[in-house]
Amino acid sequence: MSEENGGQGIVRLVNVDKWFDGVQVLRNVTLEFARGRTTVVMGPSGCGKTVMLKHIVGLLRPERGEVWYGDTRIDRLREAKLAPIRRQFGFLFQLGALFDSMTVLGNIAFPLVEHTKQSPAQRLEKVRQVLSMVGMSGSMDKMPAELSGGQKKRVALARAIVLRPKIMLYDEPTTGLDPIRSDVINQLIRRLQRELRMTSIVVTHDLASAFEVADDMVMLYDGAVVMTGTPDEFKSSSDPTVQRFLRGKATAEELAGIAGDEDDADHAGSTEPEDLGP
Repeated sequence: MSEENGGQGIVRLVNVDKWFDGVQVLRNVTLEFARGRTTVVMGPSGCGKTVMLKHIVGLLRPERGEVWYGDTRIDRLREAKLAPIRRQFGFLFQLGALFDSMTVLGNIAFPLVEHTKQSPAQRLEKVRQVLSMVGMSGSMDKMPAELSGGQKKRVALARAIVLRPKIMLYDEPTTGLDPIRSDVINQLIRRLQRELRMTSIVVTHDLASAFEVADDMVMLYDGAVVMTGTPDEFKSSSDPTVQRFLRGKATAEELAGIAGDEDDADHAGSTEPEDLGP
């Protein structure tokens, strides 16, 4: 996953450990994300994918290890120094995170108001441009409550790219969408990478989406990196953890609780009634 020209990745995590309340969530994570490519990070729920994303933008700091953006180590920066670096990132949240009280125009223009000195006319033109890119032209005056789930995701994506970030982070971008709407989001991820030349990091456990958009893949399991490689390398991997995830097969340990419940129920159903006498 290193740069094709032999250089370092635009984002790097080096030996990153993270704990919450005594539980280790990331375990010695070392990764490089190549410039201009889409890297999909897969793994079961709770394996540390979103926590990893938050380290990349400095929302969380590791107990051990390093986080780099280009030549700048960001895990030790103060908030004032982090702010301009964070503006190089766009972030599509899992649920969109639109402001319910703002129109589509207000939602998308918000980063421009906060971080630029553009005039209202300039902001309006930017909003029109990004809405066109995500196929939502003509929706500027709508409120989030008037949009479908897929439309909300596209508006949130438009807001995420309005500042023209160098890196896009996607947290479960197809969650809650039907297969057709999911495919729309997948195609948008590819289009934006191509047209805006962005680096994309996509966290998902949607396998259809993962193989649709990925140039490179990473699998996390129990907070550790199990495998990195191309989609073809993942498909041909003999690693049992990778294959179980791709096939959707639970381990014996994961099924033990279910089996135990069934055994208890069978045992309860076969218990002889108490002899109460004549």
